[in-house]
Amino acid sequence: MINIYAMTLTMSIPALLFPAISLTMLAYNARYLAIAALIRQLHKEYIASPSQNTVLQIKNLRKRLWLIQNMQAIAIASFLTSVITMFLLYIEMNKWANIVFGISLFCLMISLLLSFVEVQISTKALSIRLDRIEENN
Repeated sequence: MINIYAMTLTMSIPALLFPAISLTMLAYNARYLAIAALIRQLHKEYIASPSQNTVLQIKNLRKRLWLIQNMQAIAIASFLTSVITMFLLYIEMNKWANIVFGISLFCLMISLLLSFVEVQISTKALSIRLDRIEENN
């Protein structure tokens, strides 16, 4: 059995997650803004001339929006639990700090896995766009 209490956790360890989580959240926000612009563009396109290709892109965008929303929420949870870890270390509740820090790392992993899935869907969306270009040629 693994002893999760064996690691000596210091304030600097959870503090290392701050820049990583902040940069991750900036990247997620950039994805969100790009998708928002694409949705607006697709809406205009669909109004002008509805097509099956546009409908497929809209379905992909729905999935991506859901993923990005959850990626951001879980990254925020990771950030929050990292701060809670530092507070627990400050009040010398080291066992709880280790548990909460583990939760923080787990949340960050889940957020990154969702990001991976979103990138895969994004690639599929680009493929649909390329298909449309080929249809027009």
